Amino acid sequence: MKAGSRFLNAVSAVALSASMVATGTGIVTLASASVAEAATISRVEVRGATRVSPETVRANITIVPGKSFSNADIDSSVKRLYSTGYFSDVSINVSGGTLVVTVSENQLVNQVVFNGNRKIKDDKLQAVVRTRSLGPYSEATAESDIQAIKDAYAGIGREDVTVTTQVVPIAEGRVNLAFVINEGDRTKITAIKFVGNNAYSNGRLEAVISTKESGIFSFLNRKDVYNADKLRADEELLRQFYYNRGYADFRVVSSDAVLDESTNEYTVTITVEEGERYDFGAVNVESTVEGVNAEELKGLVRTSEGSIYKAKDVQESISAISKRVASQGYPFARVTPRGNRDFGNRTIAVDYLVDQGERAYIERIEIRGNTRTRDYVIRREFDMSEGDAFNQEMITTAKRRLDALGYFSAVNISTQPGSASDRVVVIVDVQDQSTGSFGIGAGYSAGSGGGFLLEASIEEKNFLGRGQYIRLAAGRGDNSRTYNVSFTEPYFLGYRLAAGFDVFKNENDYDDDNYSYDEQGFSLRVTAPITERLSTTFRYNLSQMDYSGDKADLSSPYDRAISGSTWTRSSISQTLTYNSLDDAQLPHEGILASATQEYAGLGGTSDFYKLTAKAKWYYTVNDDADIIASLSGGAGHVFNTGGKMEVFDQFQIGSNEIRGFERNGIGPRSQKYGDAIGGTTYFTASAEATFPLPFVSRDAGFRGAIFADAGTLYGNDVDVTADDQVSGTGSSLRASVGLGLIWASPFGPLRVDYAFPIAKEDYDRVQNLKFGISSSF
Repeated sequence: MKAGSRFLNAVSAVALSASMVATGTGIVTLASASVAEAATISRVEVRGATRVSPETVRANITIVPGKSFSNADIDSSVKRLYSTGYFSDVSINVSGGTLVVTVSENQLVNQVVFNGNRKIKDDKLQAVVRTRSLGPYSEATAESDIQAIKDAYAGIGREDVTVTTQVVPIAEGRVNLAFVINEGDRTKITAIKFVGNNAYSNGRLEAVISTKESGIFSFLNRKDVYNADKLRADEELLRQFYYNRGYADFRVVSSDAVLDESTNEYTVTITVEEGERYDFGAVNVESTVEGVNAEELKGLVRTSEGSIYKAKDVQESISAISKRVASQGYPFARVTPRGNRDFGNRTIAVDYLVDQGERAYIERIEIRGNTRTRDYVIRREFDMSEGDAFNQEMITTAKRRLDALGYFSAVNISTQPGSASDRVVVIVDVQDQSTGSFGIGAGYSAGSGGGFLLEASIEEKNFLGRGQYIRLAAGRGDNSRTYNVSFTEPYFLGYRLAAGFDVFKNENDYDDDNYSYDEQGFSLRVTAPITERLSTTFRYNLSQMDYSGDKADLSSPYDRAISGSTWTRSSISQTLTYNSLDDAQLPHEGILASATQEYAGLGGTSDFYKLTAKAKWYYTVNDDADIIASLSGGAGHVFNTGGKMEVFDQFQIGSNEIRGFERNGIGPRSQKYGDAIGGTTYFTASAEATFPLPFVSRDAGFRGAIFADAGTLYGNDVDVTADDQVSGTGSSLRASVGLGLIWASPFGPLRVDYAFPIAKEDYDRVQNLKFGISSSF
């Protein structure tokens, strides 16, 4: 039989079948060829394509001349052509030795516009829709775009938004597409209720979750927006809160949100079951891995018998043991905690079992949900990549790092089986959140050169989604102006090195003292982690100081510079920082400590060696009342390594260290001119307790504070003239007590303190009221 006859016989067995396919224009009938046996064609003919080239059509079908095909190939080709979005109808038929592909083209979109939107700008909406100018128009795509717009509005609390489309045909098969938006009213959360909680009050639990009741500033922080995923994340926050306070049996029974359509307000109800509170029982480490000594690992355990059961202590113990075992050459070793509850004594004995886990490798790490943050910013928080041994502890560490970044409102890491039994796919689901903030701080000094001081700053922790930090700040006072720029690249040259720079300029005009003082400079820095809690920072610092004035007597320590001389300080410094705080914004427990050494003498006019240290410890006095105590201390000493020291080389302390005194308000002072000349040594200490304000919703972010500060600044290496004396070189103690008000505002943490000195010298300068930005130090 001839080849042509064989092909015709094959074609004679072809029966046309009709398939019903849903598209954006409704239900259309597609003609496809059902091939009884494999066949071949000699060419492909494209019909109906005008704007789309025939070559594009041929490139999107799986059938090629001279190669056998089947019904599955035809179905696949039809689906691929539809998936391009260019066609409203597709049919494929065989005619003789020719495959005939007939298409009907979608119209092209000339322009996409948004009407009625005020709360979300055009560029934000354009980023969430799939329809694009000069792209094909599809009703199915437009419908999905409507839902995407609704989801965007739901994210800012406007769930009753309505979106319709208007399609305006223009010439040559083109259309203009308009999304008509009625933004509606903003939904609010009128109440958050907890059911089943006995150990902790509603107010304490409200402070734990991220969903907040609507308040006067809710339109700025959007924390009163109901979101089902956000509520699931709040459930996890509650679990971690209870697990870390001894309630190992805690569970969230349910969490519901009910919308009152008449008021457009949600009521959120979370039902919990607290269970009993446990302490740690006996703690032990066992190993079934040959070569791993369990006794040597016991020193890494951070849980101790008799202490309150905390899930985070168990996790930190697992992490420490896993890292030690992996470093000994056992990458697949697994650390599993086994808890044995003693219900009578309400204790949980924990055995850490080290055994050989399954050999598994990471096939790929898949990032999902990030709309702003770049993929590589997320990937670099993993200490493993595709092809490495799978280690659950490294997954836990990566999640902890991602949570700590502050870029995401939710982070979830899960695993799926890979293409083989020893392959694992790691799925990282994140939700981006706002990382920019505006801060404002103020202060007042009643002394010489004093007055009101105001500083405004803008900062972005995730600049352009690259994980970079940038801050711009400017301040203005009655006699001063300040400017600051900071930038940090957290992964310099692809390593976990945070490199950056700081540039500053300060201008001060002290009219009462007839002189002005300007300083400008910069520092280059790089921070390297040593452990998860310990890091070191190296800096190069360069600053230039200029004095000018009208006094004729140039013997004052300050006025010696009036003739127009310029001083330059060039120094290097190194800082060790330890940070175990449980929360950077509102720490309840942990230590933040640092020690710095600085050497100046790399050129310039300053020659000294400085040592400084400071530490702050937080402790929760009453968990339910949310009363937090803190103790802090600091010290410093400067060694003269040159011929003499200048005023600005010595330490100057005041309102930041001992509230109730001016900046430069205490310490050695020129008797003839009254100038503060600083000191060579200082010590400070502070005790403070903060608490939520009574009768004020905790969601408002207000806290009160009571504090007591003490310290001293003494010693002097600055030369003075024969007719001048320096007072205050002794180590007499200064002390103050006071009250404070802290507000976690949408602009950043703000604070106002009123302090009253209870121990001071006659020549000290007092500043009772102080405004500023709250910080951990």
